[in-house]
Amino acid sequence: MKGIIGKKIGMTSIFDDKGKNVSCTIIEAGPCTVTQVKNMEDDKYVAHQLSFEDKKEKNTTKAMQGHFAKAKTSPKRKSVEFRDFELEKSLGDTVTLDIFEENEIVNVVGTSKGKGFQGVVKRHGFAGVGGRTHGQHNRERAPGSIGGASYPARVFKGMRMAGRTGGDRVTVKNLKIAKILPSKNILLVTGAVPGAKGSYVIVQN
Repeated sequence: MKGIIGKKIGMTSIFDDKGKNVSCTIIEAGPCTVTQVKNMEDDKYVAHQLSFEDKKEKNTTKAMQGHFAKAKTSPKRKSVEFRDFELEKSLGDTVTLDIFEENEIVNVVGTSKGKGFQGVVKRHGFAGVGGRTHGQHNRERAPGSIGGASYPARVFKGMRMAGRTGGDRVTVKNLKIAKILPSKNILLVTGAVPGAKGSYVIVQN
């Protein structure tokens, strides 16, 4: 696996080779610093920890300051571990967009927008109980029966009900890299990427 940490900037559209207008997400990806290398002897698995975006030293704990000092780099805001990293990188090395090529297929991981406490219609796509006729009063967006009575006298786990929506880790697979601007550390991928503008994402393959 190879990957890089980035930040979602927003969306735009470009024209491809066939003149078709393609929606793209703009990601500021890298440069990332290798801040830890794990191996089978010490950690029982192989992984590389990449860190992205500088952070003020006064806002970093002493423990994390020492952690980043080992890699001879400044404190970072976001750190992600990549298992079985296929690139030969050592502690303190830099990972840039050079690891990707245009038209390459990647997966993008992000945190979806939080929408707060929502009902079943918005959260699960329920249609509601029905109209207002025949004695039904304001039941259009109600969940309806949840199956509980004297038996089983409880609600089964996993029942689709109202609750907190969004704020989940979401992976969007098979997005194509439409364009790479290495001088600006900008990556354009086709389609939408989860998360708000300014949120961190992981681009991996």
